[in-house]
Amino acid sequence: MIKITLPDGSIREFPKGVTGFEIASSISEGLARNVLAAKVNGEVVESNRPINEDATVQLLTWNDQEGKATFWHSSAHLMAEAIEALHPGVQFGIGPAIENGFYYDIDLGDKTLSQDEFAAIEKKMLELTKEKSAYQRQEISKADAIDFFTKKGDKYKLDLLKDLPDGSITFYHQGNFTDLCKGPHIPNTGFIKAVKLMNVAGAYWRGDEKSKQLTRVYAITFPKQKELTEYLERLEEAKKRDHRKLGKELELFAFSEKVGAGLPLWLPKGTLLRERLEQFMRKAQIKAGYSPVVTPHIGSKQLYVTSGHYDKYGADSFQPIRTPNEDEEFFLKPMNCPHHCEIYKTKPRSYRDLPLRLAEFGTVYRYEQSGELHGLTRVRGFTQDDAHIFCRPDQVKEEFMKVIDLVIYTFKTLGFDDYTAQISLRDPENKAKYIGSDELWEKAEQAIIEAAYEKNLPTVTELGEAAFYGPKLDFMVRDALGRKWQLGTIQVDYNLPERFELEYNGSDNEKHRPVMIHRAPFGSLERFVAVLIEHCAGNFPLWLSPEQVAILPISEKYQDYAQQVYDRLMQEEIRGYVDNRDEKIGRKIRDAEVKKVSYMLIVGEKEQENEIVSVRKHGEGDLGNMTVDLFVEHFKNIIAETFAQ
Repeated sequence: MIKITLPDGSIREFPKGVTGFEIASSISEGLARNVLAAKVNGEVVESNRPINEDATVQLLTWNDQEGKATFWHSSAHLMAEAIEALHPGVQFGIGPAIENGFYYDIDLGDKTLSQDEFAAIEKKMLELTKEKSAYQRQEISKADAIDFFTKKGDKYKLDLLKDLPDGSITFYHQGNFTDLCKGPHIPNTGFIKAVKLMNVAGAYWRGDEKSKQLTRVYAITFPKQKELTEYLERLEEAKKRDHRKLGKELELFAFSEKVGAGLPLWLPKGTLLRERLEQFMRKAQIKAGYSPVVTPHIGSKQLYVTSGHYDKYGADSFQPIRTPNEDEEFFLKPMNCPHHCEIYKTKPRSYRDLPLRLAEFGTVYRYEQSGELHGLTRVRGFTQDDAHIFCRPDQVKEEFMKVIDLVIYTFKTLGFDDYTAQISLRDPENKAKYIGSDELWEKAEQAIIEAAYEKNLPTVTELGEAAFYGPKLDFMVRDALGRKWQLGTIQVDYNLPERFELEYNGSDNEKHRPVMIHRAPFGSLERFVAVLIEHCAGNFPLWLSPEQVAILPISEKYQDYAQQVYDRLMQEEIRGYVDNRDEKIGRKIRDAEVKKVSYMLIVGEKEQENEIVSVRKHGEGDLGNMTVDLFVEHFKNIIAETFAQ
């Protein structure tokens, strides 16, 4: 007998060789019907894989992300089988699960695959699911694996086999399809009930532009047709919320070929939005003890050689700026931190001066490939709400906790309530990848773990995901449509203080290295605004809205009164405009709704005589009549409630 520890902490005894499916069956028939795979001692395996020793076991279903990943990777094999049936002789690259669905890279020879063929592939996949073919795992020698794919003529699988040691190779079979794969997979193809091919794209084999471009087919599957329908509805909603579409409609930002790809132009309304975000963060930073600084948009090549950014970002930087002086080169800055290190060095520092918190809305530049540019989420010039905290090793935990407070305050104020903090630690099996002593790493990692725990953050821990200079905490936010974005980040750095020879005089009157904490709650203003637009569908919080009020006179006779109302609101710093167009009031209201103006104040004869306004709220309708003073009070109460939460 072996002991199986379940996620709730309970321990059950089973015969040696028990499978995840059998464990599920002992709990309930419903669980057994829905179990897709099992996580045994941290490793995801098939639900029919024997367990031969005491183990911690989690039974994975569609409700688990790792269950979904197993389902989608198995679906990639099913799609490959369908494509091979329709296109005999096709060769396959890789077919992994991704966040939503999966893809497979394929080589069709001289043929091409268009979206016109999607329906035929989907039909074939659904035919194959009805056969309920089992996914069967086979351990195979390297020689036999090479022989199999040589006979099949699949050069991509042969290329993959070169890197695999003998004794570690497995095949998976289902139906008439065999693939080189380490697994795991779901029990059989019958679990797959709904199929949708999404699009095709080009992909170079192993990312090498000198290699042949393969056809990458993206798809998604579900265990129920209803879930596919709901997913497609969410995609349609995502199209409506696309920040590129709304950014144009709401006149927030634009791009110009003459200015250059990936270099956004902020229009007046977008600039108001951006400035409000900056003001919000500046105010929060001053309360938290940060000192504002400003650094140039360029720096000498030697600055970035010293920091290591030249080696890291040299290929992704714009071409150097060469001056008439021989050997003098400057770069558009890819990072703000080297400049902040030089600010630290402007005078001697004592242990009493620390922590020193330097904050800057610094614009940085990276030469992203044109094919990777995407609206505001991937640009070549972007502004970070960057700050660097120089502190003593014993201050790291406290400073980390203060930054967590700032990040959570930012998310809460802007309506991002669903987030997870990823604790990224170094790989204990490969410490050579990192710099710094074990003692400092252990202190930094423990400080992050304790800080996250004491702040009661929902966390996941990833070994091997730390930066080479230190551990970090990344905030993964889900928006209103359930999509995941990485926004805030906090990083601990022992590297730059060493490279720049930063020092402080300790209480022992000896020289010591400070620790550097990098942090950016927004990440970049461009990306944050893009995510915010899509999260709230352009319906910004009242305090942030570029146009908070539209004053709508019913006719020309009431324009003077409308202007009086406008002037009064301006005194209270309420942003808006008067719509003096020669249009009917219904059209003015519709246009203000489309522009997502927060409030509409309608003025006519009755309003002018009684010195009131008729108030409508965007998306809600009529709120009745108010004096202007009462509206101002209502307006300010709404904003006060936002910041009081």
